[in-house]
Amino acid sequence: MTVIAKRALGRTGIEISELAIGGGVVGGILPHGEPEAQQRLLSLALDSGINWIDTAAAYGQGKSETALGALLTTIPSAQHPHVATKFRLDPANLDDISGQIEASVTASLKRLRLSSVTLLQLHNPLGGRQRAAGGQTLALNDIEKSGGVLDAMEALKAQGLTRHIGVTALGGPDSCRRLIESGRIDTAQIYYNLLNPSAGRAIGDTWSTTDFAGLIDACDAHGVGVLAIRAFAAGVLATRERHGRESPLVPGAEIAVEEARAERVFEVLGSAHGSRAQAALRFALGNARIASVILGLAEVGQLDEAIAASAMGGLSAAALTGLDRLYEADFG
Repeated sequence: MTVIAKRALGRTGIEISELAIGGGVVGGILPHGEPEAQQRLLSLALDSGINWIDTAAAYGQGKSETALGALLTTIPSAQHPHVATKFRLDPANLDDISGQIEASVTASLKRLRLSSVTLLQLHNPLGGRQRAAGGQTLALNDIEKSGGVLDAMEALKAQGLTRHIGVTALGGPDSCRRLIESGRIDTAQIYYNLLNPSAGRAIGDTWSTTDFAGLIDACDAHGVGVLAIRAFAAGVLATRERHGRESPLVPGAEIAVEEARAERVFEVLGSAHGSRAQAALRFALGNARIASVILGLAEVGQLDEAIAASAMGGLSAAALTGLDRLYEADFG
């Protein structure tokens, strides 16, 4: 069996498998899968050297954490993978930030049947300095201020409830960059895929979707571990079939638009790089500054496919040159 390579997770000292299991609803196997499939997924992951599982309180309204907690009881604690989870705050109810975070983390640990996690992450998208009305976006001031989100997360770290803290780097790229450069977070989940590589390369002025403005470079410069998300673009890159759980995370990534971009990408790549999903994964893994790619999986067989892609290495230089031309033309 192929053993997944390990990469350094920023300055954490952790050697993380370059593939990680995601517990979100788009893939859906943790919040919605059958117990037998979940157990087979865990066994295959551990046997192949995968040592990281990412979940969140919001995934299936706690179902993902609950399923993972039950799975972890079936193996000795010495074999447990690293577990990362997330909390989301209500921006309209921030009178007690610390209390709200602590309550969420306490509930998560109970569902996970753990006394602590390796990584605790802020799940809200990041906004500007001040609060804006509506939505889930969290103002930067509420994150950075005395008694704010980072202070509360650091307090939980001091209590031993988490070893490291991080953010999901969505929302305003400038705000994401500020937190990455602050020295106060250990990891960032970064949006990066064949349809939007802007977190890892310069993008021209004609770019018509979200520009993540080289956030991977910022992470690399400040020792922040990069966890790549949406490598399959909610499944659009992996297959032409839609399952109904696709949900765009960023402006300009509506499913119909992404489907059109994906067709252009595979016109350039052709069929010489494995399946569609494997080509997408090889692209993400080809960026050496990414510590791990978090996989959204619906079936156990998709993990076999991902493991095979890992063994193939990154895309060829010729393929990357063709993609560069495509990006420069904004898929035109």
